[in-house]
Amino acid sequence: MPRHRTTALATAVLAVAAGAVTTVTTGAAAATDPAVTAAACESGYVALTYDDGPNPSTTQALLTALRNANARATFFNTGQRVQQNPALARAQVTAGHWVANHSWSHPHMTQLSAAQMNQELSQTQSAIAQATGVTPRLFRPPYGETNATLQSVEAQLGLREIIWTVDSQDWNNASTAQIVAAANTLQAGGIILMHDAYQTTINAVPQIVANLAARGLCPGMISPSTGRAVAPDGGSTPTDPGPGSCTATYAETQRWGDRFNGQVTIRAGSAAISSWTSTVTLTAPQSVSTTWNGTPSWNGSVMTMRPNGNGSLSPGATTTFGFTVMANGTWTTPTVTCSTP
Repeated sequence: MPRHRTTALATAVLAVAAGAVTTVTTGAAAATDPAVTAAACESGYVALTYDDGPNPSTTQALLTALRNANARATFFNTGQRVQQNPALARAQVTAGHWVANHSWSHPHMTQLSAAQMNQELSQTQSAIAQATGVTPRLFRPPYGETNATLQSVEAQLGLREIIWTVDSQDWNNASTAQIVAAANTLQAGGIILMHDAYQTTINAVPQIVANLAARGLCPGMISPSTGRAVAPDGGSTPTDPGPGSCTATYAETQRWGDRFNGQVTIRAGSAAISSWTSTVTLTAPQSVSTTWNGTPSWNGSVMTMRPNGNGSLSPGATTTFGFTVMANGTWTTPTVTCSTP
């Protein structure tokens, strides 16, 4: 479906809060030296965003293109399509990307009542949480159309609103070259609008990322506090962890006034693994009150999680475990690692 923007909002960027997702790789293909990564991104970060998925015709190919380019993105999914394609929504999170709310049915939100707005957003929240284990904290209104009533509904649901700074025009039959040219206008902190619907958009990924790198820019996440693209919270780009190794990817799945739930996805590399061990490092005075799908042990602020029973995984296979953190006034994202015997 073609998508268009409201001209008055063409360059508006509103505050957004996104669930934190971090990926750590260990083993043969461990993450690059942070100093090297920082140097490569010396000019800053931009956000690659894709609307209207997940799409059985394009999502998997788009994820592959992003992985091959070592890039992370934010997917603004519609609730209907998540309900129809839950495995593809899970694949987005497993690959280390961020998922966000783009309404249930992609209506013109400003033409709806407050109750209808609430239904569009809350149904999508539930669908994404059920499919991925992640509750979005970020919302992009369809067509970039917003008003005070919609923003009030967003706030009631714990969502923040984000538009874009660059429109790729992929919805308007832009060619791959034109999409790449639009991305070339991104500046540090900027956000580009693209869609999970077009082969031209998928084809643009390698050149977009290469051109950003040539300018000292890297794909990043959208800051919860500023609504601008920043470095991922302690994360690395999603890469193949290599033979005999694994990755640990953290996602916050729910938050209350005093605690939050976290989920860690363990993924085997290009060879099967016989078992795995994951560490979760908290920031004092945080503490873990509950865990599931694993056997934990503690050493101060570090929780070590091992599988319940057989921890073997076939190449590229995943498993998850979770926990509840009592914040005790500290909301710092835990850091995670994975290692193999």
